[in-house]
Amino acid sequence: MGICTRSLIAAVAATLLAGCATAPRQMVQAPPPVPPPQELPYRWTQGNAPQAHKDAIAAFGQLAMKPGEFRWIASVPKDGETKVVIDLLTQLFYVYRGDQLVGVTTVSSGKKGKETQLGFWDVRLKKMKGFSRKYDNAPMPFMQMYDEKGLAFHAGPNPGYPASHGCVRLPLKFAQQLYGMTKVGTKVIIEG
Repeated sequence: MGICTRSLIAAVAATLLAGCATAPRQMVQAPPPVPPPQELPYRWTQGNAPQAHKDAIAAFGQLAMKPGEFRWIASVPKDGETKVVIDLLTQLFYVYRGDQLVGVTTVSSGKKGKETQLGFWDVRLKKMKGFSRKYDNAPMPFMQMYDEKGLAFHAGPNPGYPASHGCVRLPLKFAQQLYGMTKVGTKVIIEG
């Protein structure tokens, strides 16, 4: 073989090898983006309950709580106003100190025909040993009334679904700790 033939064979081989190395790679399609979770079918919300849920997941992880369970952060800040957000749709109760979520619990709100009212409220009256004037003097431990008709959040049975006459029932230990954090005038937001 002559020098030209060898050079031609080497050039063809180099071209073939280079073609293999630079052959287009198969493009792998990225999976389609996961759609955002369906919004819950709120009758009324100003975005406080959905935000509280996000804050709770960030603070505590997934919120698969059984009726009567609750969580508090390790160290509740001493400064800042307390605010309560109640989500009737998910039956969860959130407590903030300033802008920080500090606690979450399950609740039992008003049953069908006695639904807990939605809206913006303030704590109007606090009693450690409250009793219902309307329902046979039923005990309402750590009662915090937020409307003029006697609706309140307080310790009581928590079956995991709406079962009260309109009040929001809390686990006893949660209601006790919450009682020490609030005052007359504490903001209460009820969405659902």
